[in-house]
Amino acid sequence: MVEYRIDRRSGVATYVQIVQQTKQALRLGLLEPGDKLPTAREVVEATAINPNTVLKAYRELEREGLVEARRGLGTFVRKSLVITPVDSPLRAELDAWAVRARETGLERDDVAALFTSVLDEHFTAAQADQGDDA
Repeated sequence: MVEYRIDRRSGVATYVQIVQQTKQALRLGLLEPGDKLPTAREVVEATAINPNTVLKAYRELEREGLVEARRGLGTFVRKSLVITPVDSPLRAELDAWAVRARETGLERDDVAALFTSVLDEHFTAAQADQGDDA
């Protein structure tokens, strides 16, 4: 089961954080079709957020076709987003890189900024190249 962590200082809406964390769990294979999401009450107890915020996030996930609410039973995963399994060589390489980054004294925000910069460089360029081919 997924455990949501809410960062109140991030500037990202709480319901969006829940949506993003659910999608990340789906991509990593931590949630699979048929799995039940925590109830709104469980999320509220763990995070001290408004129940309507949880319900808004779950409605967004349902609108995207990722989950479905079953009256009286809860909210269940409908679709997987797994692209790269958790035990893939790419994850192992990234894990080793993160260890080296931490050993060199980089903080979490430094690593995130560096990683985002590299992602933007490679994926923005790839999207631009695809646009040129069209």
